[in-house]
Amino acid sequence: MSTPFATTPATPYYAVIFSSLRSAASAGYEQTAARMLELAAGQDGFLGAESCRGADGFGITVSYWRSEAAIAAWKQQAEHRIARETGRRDWYRHYEIRVAKVERAYGGPPT
Repeated sequence: MSTPFATTPATPYYAVIFSSLRSAASAGYEQTAARMLELAAGQDGFLGAESCRGADGFGITVSYWRSEAAIAAWKQQAEHRIARETGRRDWYRHYEIRVAKVERAYGGPPT
């Protein structure tokens, strides 16, 4: 069964939280987003991702990484660099990026 939740290892690990508000421009966005997930999945240290976007254009993507070094390497990946530049120029009215160390993680069915 497919799940929207990333499967992560025991803590600690890192989360990159990308909050964004989309612009009206959309040419190439969906294809690039899919390609970035494909590339990230092949990047050493990538653990998974979770993403959602509302009808108002506000979205959050959280990617999980084994280390800060893995995050830094992803930031330097050539296609990812181009996608970031295009996003800043065309796809996002505003964005925020936060990097956090995950010290505890737990889940389960609602109580």
